Amino acid sequence: MQNIRAEMLLPASDLPEDIAFFTNVLGMRMDEIFPADDPREAVFSGHGLRLRLRKGLGTGPGILRIRADDPVLIAGGQTELTAPNGTRIEIAPLDPPVVTPPAAHRFVVRKLADKAPWIVGRAGMQYRDLIPDRLGGSIIASHIRIPDGGPVPDMVHYHKVGFQLIFCIRGWVDVVYEDQGPPIRLQAGDCFIQPPEIRHRVLHASDGLEVIEVGLPAEHVTEIEHDMDLPTPHLRPDREWDGQKFVHHQADKAVWGPFRLPGFTCRDTTIAENTRGVAGVQVVRPDGEPTVRASTDADIHFTYVMAGSLTLEGEGHPVQSLEQGDAFVIPPGMSTRYSDLSDDLELIEVTLPGQFKTQLEDKA
Repeated sequence: MQNIRAEMLLPASDLPEDIAFFTNVLGMRMDEIFPADDPREAVFSGHGLRLRLRKGLGTGPGILRIRADDPVLIAGGQTELTAPNGTRIEIAPLDPPVVTPPAAHRFVVRKLADKAPWIVGRAGMQYRDLIPDRLGGSIIASHIRIPDGGPVPDMVHYHKVGFQLIFCIRGWVDVVYEDQGPPIRLQAGDCFIQPPEIRHRVLHASDGLEVIEVGLPAEHVTEIEHDMDLPTPHLRPDREWDGQKFVHHQADKAVWGPFRLPGFTCRDTTIAENTRGVAGVQVVRPDGEPTVRASTDADIHFTYVMAGSLTLEGEGHPVQSLEQGDAFVIPPGMSTRYSDLSDDLELIEVTLPGQFKTQLEDKA
C-alpha cells in the first residue's frame, strides 16, 4: 500500500526570516530544507498541517488559519499576523460557542403562492426559506423536499446549533441517530428534535418527502463525523446533549388536550420538557369554539400552516388569508386573532422559549 501525504505550497521571500517566523512564532516544526548550501525550500509541520515554502514561486501569499482550544497560547496571544513571506495568519478558537444573535422582531408572512425559489442544498435536498430575513440571524425555518425517493447521499454528521426541529409534513424518511438504536422512520405528522451535536445520518426517503426544519442560530456549522459508525452499540434514550434529549414525537400516539387559546385543541410534542424549556412545539387544530385576540411575550413565535386555511388578523397590518404551505412569525406583544378557520386546519407552532405568557384580550 502506497504512502500518500498532502502539503500546502506557499511562496517564500527571505527564507531565513520565514523559518524563524514559522518555528519560533507559530511553533511549527521544520522537517526539511533544500538545498543545504543555498536553501530555496523548507517544509514545516504542526497544528495538523504540512507547509512547503518555496522561493521564486510567484503566487499569492494566501491565508493560513490555525484553530486551537486556547488561541492565547499560540503566537503570544496574537490573533492576526503576517509572515515575512506575506502569508496572513489567523488564529481562532477550535470549537467556538454557539451564539444566537438577538431576534430582530417583526411580523412576517411567507406564502407558498409567492413562489420563493427552491435552492439545492446539502445532500441534494431542495430548500425554501420560510423567514427571509431570519429575524436578524436568530432563526432559520426551511421547507425542505426530496422529490425522488430512495437512498440519500448523506454521511454521518452533526450540527452546531442551539435548537433544531425536523417536522415531517409529507412522505417518510429513515434516519439513524447516535445512542438511539436502529434507524427510525419519521412519517407525516411526526417530528424529531435533534439536540446540539447529536451524530446522525439520513438514510432513505420516500418519493415526495417534505419536512419543515427550524434551527437556531440561522447560520450554523454542519460538521462531518468521519470516525463514527451508526448505529452506535448502546441505546441511551435519556442521554442529554447540552441539556437536551432526543425526541421522536409520533402523531398516532399523541394525546390531544387544551391549547393556550380558546377555540383550539393541541397535541404537545414534549419538546419543551425535553429541552428544559429552550423551545416548545405543538400541533394545533380548531375545536369549533369562538376565537379571541391575544398576544404573547414569546421571543420567537413561528407558525406553519400544515393543512387547511385561516385568516390572520395582525394589529397594524392588513388581514392575511393563509392556506397550506404558508408560514408566519408574530413578534412579542403584538395582538393577533385567528379567524375563518377551516375544519381541516392544522398548524405547527414553534416558540422560544418553551414556556411563555399569553394575554387574552377579548371575545370574538
